[in-house]
Amino acid sequence: MEIRNKLLASNQKSGKLGHSAVVTGSMTFVSRISGLARDILFAQLFGASANMDSFLVSFKIPNLLRRFFAEGAFSQGFIPVINEYKEKKPDQVDELVANTLGVLFVSLFFITLIGVIFAPILIYVFAPGFSDYPDQLNLTIEMLRYCFPYILFISLTSLLGSVLNTYGIFSVPSITPVILNSTFIAFAVFFSSYFNPPELSLAIAVFFAGILQLLFQFPFIVKLNFSLRPKFNHRHEGVKKIFKLMLPGIFGSSVAQINIMIDTLLASFLVSGSISWLYFSDRLMEFPLGVFGVAIATVILPRLSSNAANSDYNAFLKSLFWAINAVVTIALPAMIGLIIIGEPLIYLIFGSDEFSLFDVNMAYFSLICYSIGLIGFMLIKVLAASFFAQQDTKTPVKFAVFAMCFNIIFNILFIALFSYLSINALHAALALATSLAAIINCLLLTRQLKKLKNFHGRMIFNSRNSKKMLIALLMGLTIWQLRPFFLEDFASMTKIDVGINLSLLIVLGSLTYLLLWFIFVRKFNLKDVL
Repeated sequence: MEIRNKLLASNQKSGKLGHSAVVTGSMTFVSRISGLARDILFAQLFGASANMDSFLVSFKIPNLLRRFFAEGAFSQGFIPVINEYKEKKPDQVDELVANTLGVLFVSLFFITLIGVIFAPILIYVFAPGFSDYPDQLNLTIEMLRYCFPYILFISLTSLLGSVLNTYGIFSVPSITPVILNSTFIAFAVFFSSYFNPPELSLAIAVFFAGILQLLFQFPFIVKLNFSLRPKFNHRHEGVKKIFKLMLPGIFGSSVAQINIMIDTLLASFLVSGSISWLYFSDRLMEFPLGVFGVAIATVILPRLSSNAANSDYNAFLKSLFWAINAVVTIALPAMIGLIIIGEPLIYLIFGSDEFSLFDVNMAYFSLICYSIGLIGFMLIKVLAASFFAQQDTKTPVKFAVFAMCFNIIFNILFIALFSYLSINALHAALALATSLAAIINCLLLTRQLKKLKNFHGRMIFNSRNSKKMLIALLMGLTIWQLRPFFLEDFASMTKIDVGINLSLLIVLGSLTYLLLWFIFVRKFNLKDVL
């Protein structure tokens, strides 16, 4: 107990939200770089094939559940409760963690068992289009049975990571995903040739990566003097509150992932490669979302939870406004940059004999559509956290349901529209629908937050953010005008030349962005950048 209190006091004394976000973002950046290396390897070795589609579907199912039980509803239900215990019942924190660990393990063990047994049904639900291709269907079922236990291991990992975050240790949970990416790379390079088809090795890698990620965090929890011996009192008051908060939060915190799964379901009916094109474009869009959006939300949730537990709503709003401001500053230039230079970026990172120029073009179409919703995806992370910090998981679920309904409607409308216009990229219609649904969800959350004392919509829609939009647009216009001089025919260039020219273009765009900030700084303080 004394070790934890000293650590917490030290972090609170020396660290601010910005510092914690930088640490978390830096570790997440390393993780994302390793993920990018993984995806480059996937594109080089496996391309956009039917077998790769099978793996992506089989991995998406436990990955979706991971967002529910691990990164999503569980952590956003667990962190406010453990913060409440830490502030008001510090002597009962150990009991809370032990019982949560035990109940979560038992619950997820049976969920995993059910998932493995009923894998064929899950594939029919999430990728019904595969039923027309028996070989692909059977391969996907086999892969899912290897992948599904990942949800058990990664959810327990997330529990331990949430405990570490509560005590100000953000770096360890943020760097943990590197283990998953490293395991993927190792299996793809050294073991894939021993499997038929080679993509099967990736499913087995998921199983081992889950175990390794869990073991990695054990020493850090032990260092905080927490016992790893689980207890199974499901009637424990804190455990009941956590799981009560989890149930509606499953939808509220993971609406973007649900929409992406709907995209996968519909994409299974489209031409072969559609799922892979959506995956690779989503991975690039997830880079700024993961490095900045997740880092900001990860850091802000414990702080907001502590503010709410102490009824300090002035500090609560100050923390929330900082997070919103940081998201808008980062999301706008990232969104415009991805739209303008996304095609040569995809070619540089993923282009190969297996991932052709046609695949690059198809992935670029969906990247444009995903990028439109980037600011919505990022703001949802922060705005939803403000509800969960107050132990309100019912409000976001209503908006999640609305957003999902809009997503389904938009999917149908945009597929019909793209077909009518003879646009040969129906998968991009699914990405556009997902983005617009996220923006609607973000607007609904903002509207509801107006009921919070002293919160107003101008926290997002204000003159400062209008200036940020103008600056980002001018930066984008500059990059657009300069692109023909650097990357007019990138497909005929070597990868090295594309990389050099793309880097120069990004540097020029960044300098333009900074110059515009210098011009606008006369209107408001430099601290307004973040």
